[in-house]
Amino acid sequence: MIRLATINDAQQVSEIYNHYILHEIATLEEVVLSPEEMGKRMMDYLSRFPWTVFEENGHVVGYAYASQWKSRIGYKHTVESSVYLHKDFGGKGIGTALYKDLFSRLEKMDIHCIMAGIGQPNEASVALHEKFGFRQAALYKEIGKKFGRWIDVGYWQLLLK
Repeated sequence: MIRLATINDAQQVSEIYNHYILHEIATLEEVVLSPEEMGKRMMDYLSRFPWTVFEENGHVVGYAYASQWKSRIGYKHTVESSVYLHKDFGGKGIGTALYKDLFSRLEKMDIHCIMAGIGQPNEASVALHEKFGFRQAALYKEIGKKFGRWIDVGYWQLLLK
């Protein structure tokens, strides 16, 4: 079941995200987030953009959200999308379902462009985004550092309207 997230999801969402902080380059954050900090982020994003969760048997196993791309007013029609799944739930179509729902919500808003930053390499994330029509727009070499190594980050772009 996909539904809009609430502050009550912060515990489970932070658990999912903290796995990526500790073990993956999908985020370049390095310090785990408390449920309280995650809740603050969720409320900030939810006040302006959709944040959805995929719930299975009463547990959040994935989430997707849109956030502001840049703070300048001229970017008000562009968002950045993100999707994260519980480490045991990849490859089951949950990311696809979450993105279908998120993009449907964004199409109803005055959003023209969706950006997605993807730490490289990440074949699964690239495949998911390209399935929806995203195309690579940029590749920034060695722009971040995590786990003692330099990380390239690519940006994929989708035009809605």
